[in-house]
Amino acid sequence: MTTGTSDTTDRTRRRRRRVNGDAVSSGEGDITTTSTVATAVLEEPVTTQGAGLLEIVPDGHGFLRNARLSPSTDDVYVAQSQIRRFNLRTGDMIEGRVRPPKELERYPSLLYVERINGLPAEMAQKRPLFEQLTPIHPNVQIVLSTEPNILPTRIVDVIAPIGRGQRGLIVAPPKAGKTMLLKAIANGVTTNAPDIQLIVLLIGERPEEVTDMRRSVKGEVVAATFDEPVEQHIKVAELVLEKAKRQVEHGRHVVILMDSLTRLTRAYNIAMPPSGRTLSGGVDPAALYPPKRFFGSARNIEDGGSLTIIATCLVDTGSRMDDVIYEEFKGTGNMELHLDRKLAEKRIFPAVDIQRSGTRREDLLLDPVTLRQSWMLRRMVSMLGENEGAELMLTRMAKTKSNAEFLASLGKVGS
Repeated sequence: MTTGTSDTTDRTRRRRRRVNGDAVSSGEGDITTTSTVATAVLEEPVTTQGAGLLEIVPDGHGFLRNARLSPSTDDVYVAQSQIRRFNLRTGDMIEGRVRPPKELERYPSLLYVERINGLPAEMAQKRPLFEQLTPIHPNVQIVLSTEPNILPTRIVDVIAPIGRGQRGLIVAPPKAGKTMLLKAIANGVTTNAPDIQLIVLLIGERPEEVTDMRRSVKGEVVAATFDEPVEQHIKVAELVLEKAKRQVEHGRHVVILMDSLTRLTRAYNIAMPPSGRTLSGGVDPAALYPPKRFFGSARNIEDGGSLTIIATCLVDTGSRMDDVIYEEFKGTGNMELHLDRKLAEKRIFPAVDIQRSGTRREDLLLDPVTLRQSWMLRRMVSMLGENEGAELMLTRMAKTKSNAEFLASLGKVGS
């Protein structure tokens, strides 16, 4: 009886010592402490899966940004050593294991990189620089036509066809239907070319327009609204461009629909330090270079991949600055689509100025028969006059189920 009580007391004492962190003897003769075990558990990092778009700051380290591409407390810190090891660049989509911030740290940290732009980290290291890729003329058309009753994309396919790698301007006065046209183009891309990554970039737009675009388009929509600082406009545009470049480096196809190039240039004009020279309308010549670099990045790559940029340019706004910006960008693209306010005022949509719209080297995009038929269409519109010709063409197009049927009907009229 005494022995049983003694054993119980010994077990109680050992249990108390174990709770207090004192050493207890295991059956193997090893000495273990609860505090040592607890320390080992605490030292083992608790990681989670993280992902984001990499932005490398001037100090050499980087952050994984969220979908809004703006700094936040949820950003993940990326060390400079990992950037050098994996040859990371701004615009890379990074996936990896992330640990929570330690004491006095502000951000979670990326422990190791698993995937870069959807590829294993080791494979993604071997890629060329975007600037070293060879640009050629667009030679594969992006067919935008979907439903017979969606006339904007049908007109674009005939009058100003868009190819992979196109650098296009949509020249639009206010209330001419550019937003409706952009939606139609975006849905045409996602429907007919699922291998193309679509990014709709809205700079200086109204918040309600951003919401409407996100609900209308299946692709990615990135926006910086007019009530945000111009620095945010610039950062969002540059990150979107870098993201697109990284995809093209892997041989992929990207389309950026931008609204608008005019507002981006205005943002640079405000944010950049003055150069001491000023053009008409108050435009600093130094502020034109960054948006030209953005627009000039569109190209078709000889060995595969393409970056297509279709940007709107505002005219007839009553601002001399906007007219100067358009004059500076006129001729830099290889495709222009002009919208006509007079047609829009007559409720003729799409209000496309057929005579002023067109694509350089359209012979590389259209087959010979379609090319000749599009020339015939232009001649007929020229003979009838812009307003009457455009209205007649849209009426005839609405009665046909496809562009092939519509163009064939023009031949019958001409004969």
